[in-house]
Amino acid sequence: MTEVKTVMLSPCFIKVDGMKIFNGSINDAYRTLINDYPKFFKMDGLCKIGFLGAELLLRCIASEDKENAAIILFGRAGSLSTDRNYQKTISNLNNYFPSPALFVYTLANIVTGEIAIRHKIYGETSFYITEENDPQMMETVIKSVFETSNPSLILAGWVDYETENNYLAELKIVRNQKQS
Repeated sequence: MTEVKTVMLSPCFIKVDGMKIFNGSINDAYRTLINDYPKFFKMDGLCKIGFLGAELLLRCIASEDKENAAIILFGRAGSLSTDRNYQKTISNLNNYFPSPALFVYTLANIVTGEIAIRHKIYGETSFYITEENDPQMMETVIKSVFETSNPSLILAGWVDYETENNYLAELKIVRNQKQS
C-alpha cells in the first residue's frame, strides 16, 4: 500500500499533506474550496466533514481510477449527533414532526454513499464504528479490502463528528500496489 495524499479537518484548521490550507467553519471551507454541490448544505455534520475531505482528496484522481475504488471510513460517534436531533422531532406527541431531511442521515454510512454518488465510485463502501481511532485495525481492514475486492484505490480514514466545535476527519488515499 502507498499513501498518496492526506487531509485533516478539525474545528481549528484544514490541512492537506500536512500543510494548513484553511481556517474557519466547514461551511466557509466548502464555499471557498469547492462550492459546486448545493446538496452539501442539506447534509449533517458527519457527511459534511467526510464529503469535504473526500473532495479535497479525490478531485485530482482520474475518473477511471475512481470507478473501481472503495471507501472505508471509521468513527466513534457515527450518526449520534443527527440521531439526537431526529429524536427531538419525534419525542413530543403534541409537537410530533418527524423530519425526513434528518432521518436520512441517521445512518453513519450515508457519508460513504454521498461520496460514492458524487465521484461515481462503484466499489465497496463501509463505515465502521469503533471506540477509538486505531490505525493498526484500520490498516488490517484496508489490507483485507485490497485482498478481497481488489479496488484501484481506497479512500480511508477516521471521520468523527459530535458537534460543530468537536469533530475530526483524517482521510487518506491508499493505492493498490498490485495495480500500480
